[in-house]
Amino acid sequence: MMENEGKTPLKKIIVIDDVALQLDSIKSRLQHRYEVFTAQSAAKLFALLVNVIPDIILLDINMPDKDGLEVLKMLQEDKAYAHIPVILLTGSADMDIIYKGIELGALDYVKKPFKSEYLFRCIEKHLNAEKLPETQPIILSVDDTPATLQSIFNALCDTYRVYTLPFPDKVMDLLKSITPNLFLLDYNMPGLTGFDLVPMIRSFPEHKRTPIIFLTSEGTLNNISEAIRLGASDFLIKPVNDEALRNKVAGYEASFIAQRRMEYFRLHHESV
Repeated sequence: MMENEGKTPLKKIIVIDDVALQLDSIKSRLQHRYEVFTAQSAAKLFALLVNVIPDIILLDINMPDKDGLEVLKMLQEDKAYAHIPVILLTGSADMDIIYKGIELGALDYVKKPFKSEYLFRCIEKHLNAEKLPETQPIILSVDDTPATLQSIFNALCDTYRVYTLPFPDKVMDLLKSITPNLFLLDYNMPGLTGFDLVPMIRSFPEHKRTPIIFLTSEGTLNNISEAIRLGASDFLIKPVNDEALRNKVAGYEASFIAQRRMEYFRLHHESV
């Protein structure tokens, strides 16, 4: 009888890093728990993938030739490899880079230098298919016209948790108790306009990138340009067709997922 017969096979991990010493260090930490393969470039990774389909990939972001984000995009665009979980490895403190990686499909990240226990914990979390909270995305619609708010609610409530607010001056208070994944803002409201609300919303760290869609009956080039300059993501011209609204919101699904991941990671990493 073979020594490993009847035993659960080791999970396979591929580590990609252009620095040989880094690869050796990570491999030495992992090899007593997993079957570890290494690659120093995108070309070597894809050559390796012809024969080895790993359970997880650890991908360094900062590499010459093709960086980690380019490699991640290549993996996601290939149906044969898009299902493989990817954890980013980075020595960068630039969260914009990490956020971009998450948008492209990475499941998590580990900052260098890292302790072995933390790396193990991160790997096991995803090998055991621990999923992010699958809650309905939250949408906040702000409009001084009750009929418009009701129409928006009816169009979206089957898919999203929709909050409607007819008082723009109450937005900041509401944001203390909910964290929307998308904002629908009327442009022309008494008191605070949609233009006024954009920088106020962007002042919240968690809403630096949250999609903001303007709803306006005054879709002039100047208005749209000013909205984009202030930080709005998109716009719709009133009266808004329900199907057009649903399609527009659905176009931001990837952003919703990225937001949930970032919030999950932020809470997870702060607790470590």
